[in-house]
Amino acid sequence: MSRLFTPITIGSVTVRNRIFVSPMCQYSSRDGLPTDWHMVHLGSRAVGGAGMVLTEAVAVSPEGRISPDDTGIWSDAHAEAFRPVARFIGDQGAVAGIQLAHAGRKASTESPWRGGGPVADEERGWRPVAPSPLPFNQGGTEPIELTLNDLDGIEESFRAATRRALAAGFRAVEVHMAHGYLLHQFLSPLTNYRTDDYGGSLENRLRFPLRIVRAVRNEWPAEFPLLVRISTADWVEGGWDLGQSVLLARRLKICGVDLIDCSSGFAVPDEPIPFGPGFQVPFSAAIRSTTGIATGAVGLITDPAQAEQIIATGQADVVSLGRQLLRDPYWPLHAARALKADVPWPDQYLRAKS
Repeated sequence: MSRLFTPITIGSVTVRNRIFVSPMCQYSSRDGLPTDWHMVHLGSRAVGGAGMVLTEAVAVSPEGRISPDDTGIWSDAHAEAFRPVARFIGDQGAVAGIQLAHAGRKASTESPWRGGGPVADEERGWRPVAPSPLPFNQGGTEPIELTLNDLDGIEESFRAATRRALAAGFRAVEVHMAHGYLLHQFLSPLTNYRTDDYGGSLENRLRFPLRIVRAVRNEWPAEFPLLVRISTADWVEGGWDLGQSVLLARRLKICGVDLIDCSSGFAVPDEPIPFGPGFQVPFSAAIRSTTGIATGAVGLITDPAQAEQIIATGQADVVSLGRQLLRDPYWPLHAARALKADVPWPDQYLRAKS
């Protein structure tokens, strides 16, 4: 039997296979509200056989969006707009998950096809916030340094977003702590120059991200999965690294996190990231073996045999696919055929199964 197509139970939620849809920004919302594009984009991956379908990074506040075109869940209207999306994903047999995020200093930027540069205040942008007033790159907008009162407000935004995610019908939440966004900015010594209790030592740099995770866990039902995506390494000397990630993983496990989604990079520009097939899988394997927490492997996983080998050899509990599922929303169904796993197809598509 294919291990990739063996169900996995996280909390009390059983996921039909080990293929997760990685969060991928679509830059296609209006005022933070998901549109028909999101229904089709996410729904087609559920129809295509993925086990869990995660949304793009959904901002917990307007200023937490990466771009003005990102989705958010800072009001009840946003939760209501997500409801049919979550319902459709569940109706197809997949688990609907939402990634909650705050972009920090990487906020208020254009979509990639518009160049990705900063969006000025007068052009529907806003001033980003961050642990320290350090722009992401040369020519970037200098963010406002967060005060202690600001941190209280961000915690409440995550709490409220978690409650709304539950009301919208999602059954898994992932906290975004990776890719140079706000919580990663607190973790990395490359981006956190604070001199108060939230900066300096590793213990201090962990403090706010762990505070957010505990807040989300307190609002999220104990039986539903809580995931955290981390950047396991900054790929820069003196930055965040695997050793610190292992310590973080142990602390996240104590906080009630069920699975760690192991990505890497993007805290600072021009990191020498060694992109290649499965290049981040060793991070997942290391965290899984040293902490005992379930992990997800992500990054240039494209081949069914490759994904099967990752799961079968215990390097990860699940694999998260991004670009490959953009190329082929039905990759899980095709992978099942390649691995000789008999999985159900949607009734409407049965004529194409054999």
